[in-house]
Amino acid sequence: MSRGDSLPLSPSVDAILSIDAVPPPTTLLRTPAFCDMVVGYHRLRLLHDGAQTFPAMLEAIAHARSTICLETYILRDDHVGQTFACALAERARAGVEVNLLYDAWGSSVSGDYVASLKEAGVRVVEFRPVRMALQNRKLLRHVVKRNHRKSLIVDSHIAFTGGINICGDYAPKDMNSAPPWRDTHLALEGPAAVELQYFFLRTWMKAKGPALDEPRYSLAGRRPDPRVRVITSDMHRGRAGIRDAYRAAIKNAKRRIWITNAYFLPSLGLLHALNEAAKRGVDVRLMVAGTTDVPAVLHASRSIYGRLLDSGARLYEWMGRVLHAKTAIVDGHWSTVGSSNLDMQSLRQNLEANAIIEDERFALAMEAMFLSDLPHCDEVTRTSWGKRPPWERAASWAAYLFRDWL
Repeated sequence: MSRGDSLPLSPSVDAILSIDAVPPPTTLLRTPAFCDMVVGYHRLRLLHDGAQTFPAMLEAIAHARSTICLETYILRDDHVGQTFACALAERARAGVEVNLLYDAWGSSVSGDYVASLKEAGVRVVEFRPVRMALQNRKLLRHVVKRNHRKSLIVDSHIAFTGGINICGDYAPKDMNSAPPWRDTHLALEGPAAVELQYFFLRTWMKAKGPALDEPRYSLAGRRPDPRVRVITSDMHRGRAGIRDAYRAAIKNAKRRIWITNAYFLPSLGLLHALNEAAKRGVDVRLMVAGTTDVPAVLHASRSIYGRLLDSGARLYEWMGRVLHAKTAIVDGHWSTVGSSNLDMQSLRQNLEANAIIEDERFALAMEAMFLSDLPHCDEVTRTSWGKRPPWERAASWAAYLFRDWL
């Protein structure tokens, strides 16, 4: 297990994180992870940044024997995109059915990049091309709803979800001139992989992807596991599933709520739930991006700090490299890792996917990761909040007016 710059952990925490370190016999992955454990019918591997996530994903792709389903909001034909393209092409040439679904709005790929993938046998679909919006009567609706998921499913058995896209922003320093973004991903082996595959295939068909060789996509391992679930916002159904899961966990919290979210502009309902939790004595800690690729969201987010601080919540802004993670831990038992931000776009518009894990050992690993990130943050206090310059107050107020579009 690698903890990066984590704070010292007590022996009891170290012992818990090492439980079930020996993977079940069916395991595919051998690459390092922040933590590695068996929960219910699943093997879970918590992955820290691109340095752990990309090797694990490429390892899973290299072992594919029947199917690969990859969807991403951002796909670029940079060094990371080229590495994944080579891995997908190699498996397609070996007879694996490889499906690649990328969002047209978030991605930036050349015609040559796509053509080379198709020539190798990779089945490539662009989700809601912007050029098609011009032919759509419901132009705004077509453009606004994006596929923000980051999912990889291999052989109906192993899957990945989280915040990491297929691009060089997350690459280690030796591959990237800029510091790599801070993000969290999850690899899971078990029934939840089939659930992620189910939602991928639904979207694939809605996006008019090529016909599937259906016998390849096994449903044999699909069985409910209350300890590890996948919740998605789909094309038409389940739009509020992730939002409702957050709200229920926050409302039922008794001890602590620790949230890391890159684009923090929650609905009024979620904001009220957080304020009420803090007022009843729950340890509410919110880690948000102080360094961001979308400054307008940061300014809009700062407009709600006052209410949270008044209720007793603690706020931390991540400084340095860009924070992009979307995770939460509640009462040392309920955890989530996924693609969904706590903003209007994710909670009401985008296609998203989050894993929900109800397990004390996994939650303890998540808390260890949260604590390891705290030294990279500046805490926002009521005093520092009150000293904001007038221009920042005006920028926050103006940005918040457009919160539904950020």
